[in-house]
Amino acid sequence: MEQSSLARWGVICAGTAFSVFVCLMLSPTRWPGMTLAGIGPNWLLIWVVAWSLKRNVWSAISAGMALGFLQDAMTELHPSHAVSLVVVGLLTARLQKQRYLQEDFISVALIVFGMAVVAETVTAIQFSLLGTRSLLEIWKHHQLIALSSAILSSLWAPVIYFPLNRWWQWVGIQPE
Repeated sequence: MEQSSLARWGVICAGTAFSVFVCLMLSPTRWPGMTLAGIGPNWLLIWVVAWSLKRNVWSAISAGMALGFLQDAMTELHPSHAVSLVVVGLLTARLQKQRYLQEDFISVALIVFGMAVVAETVTAIQFSLLGTRSLLEIWKHHQLIALSSAILSSLWAPVIYFPLNRWWQWVGIQPE
């Protein structure tokens, strides 16, 4: 009995890790038609939102931190992506979406849109605190980056959210 439980847990972890890996590999890709002003969707942010919608705050923060550190490992360490993804996980988990919003394409897209703007704002604040660029330059680019990222991420959110949500429900680690 314990072996089957261990095997089941292994399948759950492998499936979830595979979904993170796919999002991680999609992050640097820029396929034709998938960019707006040179900015692509924030796949890891979409994953953190999908994870956090029906989970507690600590689980959401942990996921944001882990995925943020993975993104930092693939890109520039300063500013850290972990800070923005932790904030996204925290705010998304606090939404208590199942109480206030229907689970549909529109609500998931709206949540991802808002969280993408929040994440890019947190990143812009980190750039401001680093002092390596002028505030004018940072905030001038922030508007374009935040809006482009929010639009693309919200459009692609259902592609990540709904398969992951169904997987987590099927394996029993997320309430229906």
